[in-house]
Amino acid sequence: MPATKKNLLFICSQNRLRSPTAEAVFSEYEGLEVNSAGLDRDAEMWLESEDIQRADIIFVMEQSHRRKLAQKFQPWLKNKRVICLDIPDEYEYMDTTLIALLKKKVLPLLGTF
Repeated sequence: MPATKKNLLFICSQNRLRSPTAEAVFSEYEGLEVNSAGLDRDAEMWLESEDIQRADIIFVMEQSHRRKLAQKFQPWLKNKRVICLDIPDEYEYMDTTLIALLKKKVLPLLGTF
């Protein structure tokens, strides 16, 4: 019997480079349901409370994202695992260095990969 899917949510500022890259990379893994969103007003995909409610694990790219997430979405964060990846905004979309960094930081936290 297949295990239930893990829902991952990746958050950055504008949802243009880091979090969409993470979504693209981890969407390829079986057993993962992956979404991404941005916290800024001009983000490609805005973060909504439904995204948080659906997520099993929330990954933010920087500490500032964790703070902003807590300020804007505190009521939905109860019992949620929020992990800061400490990945600065210095990579292009699908940058091979960014992909390697994401895999190195995220996969050990997921357990079965």
